[in-house]
Amino acid sequence: MEHKGLDAYGYFEREGSLGQVRAAFVPVVAAARERIAEAYGPRLHSAYLYGSVPRGTARPGRSDLDLLIALHHEPSDEDRDTTEVLARALDEEFDAIDGVGVLLYGKDRLLSEQERYDLGWFLACLCTPLLGADLAEHLPRYRPDGLLARETNGDLAELLPRVRDRIRAAATPDEYRKLCRGVSRHLVRTGFTLVMPRWGGWTSDLAESAEVFARYYPERADQMRAAAAAALDPVADPAVLRAYTEDLGPWLAEEYTARHGRKTPRPED
Repeated sequence: MEHKGLDAYGYFEREGSLGQVRAAFVPVVAAARERIAEAYGPRLHSAYLYGSVPRGTARPGRSDLDLLIALHHEPSDEDRDTTEVLARALDEEFDAIDGVGVLLYGKDRLLSEQERYDLGWFLACLCTPLLGADLAEHLPRYRPDGLLARETNGDLAELLPRVRDRIRAAATPDEYRKLCRGVSRHLVRTGFTLVMPRWGGWTSDLAESAEVFARYYPERADQMRAAAAAALDPVADPAVLRAYTEDLGPWLAEEYTARHGRKTPRPED
């Protein structure tokens, strides 16, 4: 029987745990825990891991370390500078990881009504507690429905112009590879959440996400499989990025809006 990441009642099972972190990544996770506590002190509410490291699928020297940090207040410029320094130091010191990504928010935003089916769902279902009291205790349980699809990835049409600007600004192979990895991931995850309510489940595995998508859109299957492959092994080819923003991305945004509607605008938007 196909496992779809849900419990017996149809709710998301929280993915990942500290017990699933592979041995190669234990030192960097321990360092992250210690340094986050030192860097933010009483400003810190809690911190979380997400992505391949807590899922136990990270590849030494190839995978990045993903962190979510929740503060008691909305982040200041000083807080963001602290995050940048922290991420750069971890990336430079530990060969097991290839980059560090940090999401930084105030706890009130993470628990807000407007973020309930986006950041709130993300924290409650895809993040592993690392430090502090778990904010997921204050959030509801979630199902793979159309509301969740809309509020997580229903903003692709608004994001594409910014992606095109970043591609035009890129100049080095390393910049193209980073963009390729990030944009590929986003497109595959958006393709998956497009069909998530029909499939009736959840996966964070990019290859599986592409295969689930392919069941419903076979005419776009090869493109999505290629994007999943590029997310894992990014290429420094501007033509790949242009194909995303000129073909797959616009089609996906239009189909997403037609099926689920557009994400509710946020005040900062």
